[in-house]
Amino acid sequence: MKGKLLIVDDHKQVLKALIQLLEPEFESITGISSPNQIMSHLSNDEYDVILLDMNFSAGVSTGNEGIYWLNRILKSDPLAAVVMITAYSDVNLAVRAIKEGAADFVVKPWDNNKLIATMQSASKLRKSKIENKKLRDRQKQINKTIIKQDGPLIGRSPEMGGVLQVIKKVGKTDANILVVGENGTGKELIVKEIHRNSRRADEVFISIDIGTITESLFESEMFGHIKGAFTDAREDKTGWFETASGGTLFLDEIGNLSLTMQSKLLTAIQNRVIHKVGSKTPIPFDIRLVCATNKNLEEMVSKNLFREDLYYRINTIVIETPPLRDRGEDIVLLAEHFLKEYADKYEKYYLKFNSKTLDKLMKHNWPGNVRELRHTIEKAVILTDSEILMPEDFIISQSPSQQLHHVKQQTFAEIEKQALQNALSNNNGSVLKASKELGLARQTMYNKMQKYNL
Repeated sequence: MKGKLLIVDDHKQVLKALIQLLEPEFESITGISSPNQIMSHLSNDEYDVILLDMNFSAGVSTGNEGIYWLNRILKSDPLAAVVMITAYSDVNLAVRAIKEGAADFVVKPWDNNKLIATMQSASKLRKSKIENKKLRDRQKQINKTIIKQDGPLIGRSPEMGGVLQVIKKVGKTDANILVVGENGTGKELIVKEIHRNSRRADEVFISIDIGTITESLFESEMFGHIKGAFTDAREDKTGWFETASGGTLFLDEIGNLSLTMQSKLLTAIQNRVIHKVGSKTPIPFDIRLVCATNKNLEEMVSKNLFREDLYYRINTIVIETPPLRDRGEDIVLLAEHFLKEYADKYEKYYLKFNSKTLDKLMKHNWPGNVRELRHTIEKAVILTDSEILMPEDFIISQSPSQQLHHVKQQTFAEIEKQALQNALSNNNGSVLKASKELGLARQTMYNKMQKYNL
């Protein structure tokens, strides 16, 4: 272990025995018989583990004194690893101590090997807490930079105005939120805006793409694991729930969760505690949960593909992100924003839109939504050699799904007629050349032209 240990027990013989037993396991051990000395020792030094008796008054076995000092210690040092020890074996008392923040619970008389193992676990817990704090602090700084770079949501359309109003209303609460909408509509930006408007704005923001986590690694990634829990667990790992505690946890693409993973997630959300893989120690967490998906979860529930109880847990508030085609003037606002962004990036500060270009952008259906608009403008900025972006600088085509949808709306006869017209047009009305282009005999070509009055 090798660290500093503070033992607090009013029974001097017990204190002496504990010091003797644990001396080989720590660099230094400080033993005190009065809990009133605890705070002065904590103000002068840092301890990796604190072994704290639960009762200090004669004839008292409630454990209230120990709980009181446990709370004082954790208030002074939230990362402290405190192991409670008492002569009275009471399961309810042990559970209470753990809920109050104790690392573990030991009953007198103790088993030497078990006590040493408990202290080792507590020491590891302390190191894990410190590493987790470093990770959280680093993540908070990264998040502040990223969220600041994203800037505010852009939009003056009534559709976006409604979304912003909901964000302001729910931002200050801790209600679970489900953000739904098509791909590319900016669901993650909305989630970041929720975090920015929350009481947790200065805390950590963790974004997880559920679709990238395999079922076998789900518990390890989300809840963490201890060393040796499975073959590749070479060291303790802090899960995302623990890392996000105090802040916001964003689970993107929640609709991709298997039913098994949904069950494990639901258990954690309901109980507000997690267990690392390989550990029985409960770890409480405090998060603001926000989820997002482009799938219809209600339909998935009806098909037994998504748990109904989980669905109602995550959607206290539902925010629908409008598709870009329904946002009218926001297309121009976003286009101007992206033009400035990429003009600066590629040092083409002089670039502007032609008015006909803006008309073309407004008329497009944008199946890929804001993401498609962003990529389209970046491509145009890169390829243009002029100072004005003209309509021809934007090669906007229908997506495969749109093309397929369009084909489905046409009859075979309409498609055949259109093919004949295109072939004749491509060959300046020459029936011979058009028939060759289509791979038809000349007489067949004439017959079809007669059929369609061409």
